Amino acid sequence: MAIHVLDEAHRCLNCKVPQCQKGCPIHTPIPQVIQLMLNGKLDEAGKTLFENNPLTTVCSLVCNHEGQCEGHCVLGRKGAPVHFSAIENYISTTYSSKMVHGPAASNGIRVAIIGSGPAGLTIAVILARKGYQVTIFEGKDKIGGVLRYGIPEFRLPKSILDDFEYRHLRLKDIKVRPNTSIGGAIGIDDLLRDGYKAIFVGTGVWQPNTLHIKGETLGHVHFGINYLNNPDSFHLGERVIVIGAGNAAMDVARTAMRKGARYVQCFSRSDTVQASKHESDYAILEGVEFIYCKAPKEIVDEGVIFIDREKQEDGTYVEIPGTEKLYPADSVIISVSQGPRNRIVNSTQGLSVSERGLLLADENGHTTRPEIFASGDVVNGARTVVEAVAHSKKVAEAMDAYIQSLPEIKEQKEKMISIQ
Repeated sequence: MAIHVLDEAHRCLNCKVPQCQKGCPIHTPIPQVIQLMLNGKLDEAGKTLFENNPLTTVCSLVCNHEGQCEGHCVLGRKGAPVHFSAIENYISTTYSSKMVHGPAASNGIRVAIIGSGPAGLTIAVILARKGYQVTIFEGKDKIGGVLRYGIPEFRLPKSILDDFEYRHLRLKDIKVRPNTSIGGAIGIDDLLRDGYKAIFVGTGVWQPNTLHIKGETLGHVHFGINYLNNPDSFHLGERVIVIGAGNAAMDVARTAMRKGARYVQCFSRSDTVQASKHESDYAILEGVEFIYCKAPKEIVDEGVIFIDREKQEDGTYVEIPGTEKLYPADSVIISVSQGPRNRIVNSTQGLSVSERGLLLADENGHTTRPEIFASGDVVNGARTVVEAVAHSKKVAEAMDAYIQSLPEIKEQKEKMISIQ
């Protein structure tokens, strides 16, 4: 791998106006990192990656590189782009084992993070760097959120998240309370009572969207997000139909193939797939069949009844009467995105949500309550990991600014200055 990485690094043109960096949602300083590595400064390159993106080891594996950094590389216009994903993965995983620094000096200010997905982990690390006493409240037994329970092992090994927990959370003295859902026994107001000066909500989107068709409650029907949570607990049979064609549907289909299914068909309502070409290409390579322009009408014991759809000149689709057909399946998995659960909203006064149930927050994460911030999927709907990280970096700075503006914090700082 090292030889491959060095070969790729030497191909970099070190552009003065790096298009790859423009294509990265988090603006990773790609040429700078590559040059540091080539100049023998691997640790400095790794530090640069982690300071810009606490989830760099994750993003190196799960980002849509073909549409972001690598898709904007100038070499890709006439040939193969520099595969920065491989370079980033090598540098970040090599350097991560050397991260042994303890927490920053504590400023004595408590901050609560609800949810340990990409958004929550990013904000926890950034605020811990600033000296805040951070506690993460996670509803499941381990940290990671969608990274652990929504992305298959073959795409993101769980060992990456376990290492993150040690290197970033334990070494920075970030406390984690697993199996603790806020909005049940503990609510937002309880956190404020106990001295948390700001609260971040990053609970993601775990409520499956439904098709609202007859047959969704049958015993052989499952939702994609539930299946990815723990695929070993499902017995799908040999023939599986996946309804949906996004990246999550690709994960579902490819996982089903790995877990013993022999015939997996993925149905799209349009004439294309919404997933990235990279993910759909691998699904096809592994044996998944794609069927286009079909709308599900009813799920029955024997499979799914679909109707044909025809694309019009204006880009819309219409159903063609009389084309209903049964496609047989032992199991059906519905993977048409997700929405947020409403436990926190229902138990907290003053939080506003959109028509879709997403928390209303501005670009800096301010919700309709000044002490509560939010970002990630619970605000924007299902998006990519790197988009969640990029947005959350802004939110972390806004949280810091809010806390430092509080009268009691200003008073404490003035007292400290007078004592010195």
